[in-house]
Amino acid sequence: MRPAPALLWLLLGWTVLGVLVSLGWLSLAAWLASGGAVALLAFIDGWRLRRMPSPTVQRELAPVMPLGPQARVGLRLRGTARRAQKLRLHDLHPGGWVASGMPRTVVLPPGGDVLLDYAVTPDARGQFTFDGCHVQLRSPWHCWTARRVLGAASTVRVYPNFAALAELAGLSVELASRSVGARLQRRRGEGTEFQELRDYRVGDSLRKIDWKATARSSRLISREYRDERNQQVVLMLDCGRRMLAQDDQLAHFDHVLNASLALASIALRQGDAVGLLACTGQQQRWLPPQQGSGGMDMLLGAGYDLQAMPLATDYLAAASALQAHQRRRALVVLVTNVRDEDDAELRAAVSMLSKRHLVMLVSLRELALDRAAADPGDELETGIRSAAAMHYLAERERVHEALRREGVNTLDVRCSELSGALIERYLAIKRGNRL
Repeated sequence: MRPAPALLWLLLGWTVLGVLVSLGWLSLAAWLASGGAVALLAFIDGWRLRRMPSPTVQRELAPVMPLGPQARVGLRLRGTARRAQKLRLHDLHPGGWVASGMPRTVVLPPGGDVLLDYAVTPDARGQFTFDGCHVQLRSPWHCWTARRVLGAASTVRVYPNFAALAELAGLSVELASRSVGARLQRRRGEGTEFQELRDYRVGDSLRKIDWKATARSSRLISREYRDERNQQVVLMLDCGRRMLAQDDQLAHFDHVLNASLALASIALRQGDAVGLLACTGQQQRWLPPQQGSGGMDMLLGAGYDLQAMPLATDYLAAASALQAHQRRRALVVLVTNVRDEDDAELRAAVSMLSKRHLVMLVSLRELALDRAAADPGDELETGIRSAAAMHYLAERERVHEALRREGVNTLDVRCSELSGALIERYLAIKRGNRL
């Protein structure tokens, strides 16, 4: 318990009476009697506060929140005292989150409920805990306050912002792909998997006509083909120190995770299975390829708490782990940030994977490097920085070119272009029947 302002004012008044006693304007007995009355009042008020029952608090919040948008948290308070209670409360949300609507002053009717809510904005992905609700009660005569932590702790998981994925789900594959910046090329040829028979349309190739079905129905019937389904895609994500770089106030790894989920959404709708291998140092997290409507939930659950770590990525160890886990041929999408010092190790890892899988290497390029290379400036320091950035980018491109000569699909893109480039290359591979 802590003294409230009312008790402090009483003690200040008693002190003033002591000054009057020292001046001879008030008797000592009256001063002592007034002090005893204040002490008795404070003791009784404190005793009543200790015996005051605490209200009950229940928190209502979704078990999963998206990163970025505001989320609502509800609180249900029920008064247990015989009289109305005025209290001050603050929900113990995770530190660092921006909250609006807290703290709050509430008047609880006796035996009644009060519902209130407030907004929080998660600032990172992962699992977080609401530790309870901090309540400040006042004694009946307002001499004391008591702080109590009420309610049970709640755990919430913060996923990447899946609002964009929900928007993609409402569009066709073509429109969804274009909405994220993919430039789809006109299809050449046909799919390889039979889908259905349909009436002949003007412009259909004669090779598409099913002559047996035509003879049975006495009208022209064509075969409809589609891209082959039930193929497998593995997202191989670098969680090492290079993904800690930032563009647009987001770490590169967050850009990678968002783009990978967009690609997974398109691939799942194409009928393919999508898996995940996250590599940090010599540690990996593996999710076997998942298919169908539950595949995206599995991917979100497996990757929501992944974070880039200040560790060097072991490409050979990651490639060996993928070879051990993934026996069936798959499209392996390796997303990293290629440096010139990676030449030997990265080419060895890609060569190992290419013996069984089709590998697509995606290399993120820092926006700051492009800006430095494009701006030589007028000062010596700026010119040196620009020359160093140009040399670095040239060495980086040399590694990319060496991989392309070995037949590796290579993309060198900025974070803003990543989603569109991934989906565009995936659909080109599907339509080219290369997997």
